[in-house]
Amino acid sequence: MLFNAGLEQAKALAGEMEGFLPSLGAGVWLCPAADEDSARDMLPGTELLLSLGGDGTILRAARAAAPYGVPILGVNLGRLGFITEVSPDELHQRLPGLLAREGWVEERAMLQVECLSSGGNDHSFHGLNDVVVSRGEVARVVHLKVCVDGEPLTIFKGDGVILATATGSTGYALSAGGPILYPQAREIILQPLAPHLSWRTPLVLTAEAVVEIEVVADRPAVMSLDGQVNLPLTEGDKVKACRSPHSARFLRTEPADYFYRELGRRLVDRSG
Repeated sequence: MLFNAGLEQAKALAGEMEGFLPSLGAGVWLCPAADEDSARDMLPGTELLLSLGGDGTILRAARAAAPYGVPILGVNLGRLGFITEVSPDELHQRLPGLLAREGWVEERAMLQVECLSSGGNDHSFHGLNDVVVSRGEVARVVHLKVCVDGEPLTIFKGDGVILATATGSTGYALSAGGPILYPQAREIILQPLAPHLSWRTPLVLTAEAVVEIEVVADRPAVMSLDGQVNLPLTEGDKVKACRSPHSARFLRTEPADYFYRELGRRLVDRSG
């Protein structure tokens, strides 16, 4: 079980579930969501991962659980809860059935991201929502050379570029004017951020696309994965992204058409 340690409600619910789950014949472990490395150590052999928090906690849960194929049940203690599934009030009632294999598993595409430093200090990640390459603390446009499948596309000049999955299409990419993809879509969205006299149209790339973004001007930039993992970039650094071999798996209790039913309400809640 992962919980948002910054929410008192999440910590209290985690303690409550620690006492309740053994009564259903289930073993249990607890870990703060921010400690993804410890969570990965506990995940082998786990059959269901409870995520107690909001969508941010879900993002951490997905990165930790995806390599092991463990399904996630999101318990919404946040504000929007676009990816979460049940409320705290429903949890006691629904858990016995879910542990008895009720519900269905929805698989969502993730991104595999490599940060290739010109200094040789490379990093590799997997993310559920998006990877953003954008300007750093200085409010000046960045110049980003973008190639798709090895072919140069353009040099974006502006605040940056978002590469988003279907899950990320309802997040930052949507705020920047991008399209919404249905949850099981495998395509990748390429969304410019505040382009200045530059390409401004979002692109929906194929599921097999490989995108390379290179910082080509001597201005500070940053790579942000899921809004939670951040690395500074300098001229010559590259970010390479494609669809991950791992998928995020979510345990669902609603009918499969839930997304379209909920979409309007969620967006109205967000705008209000």
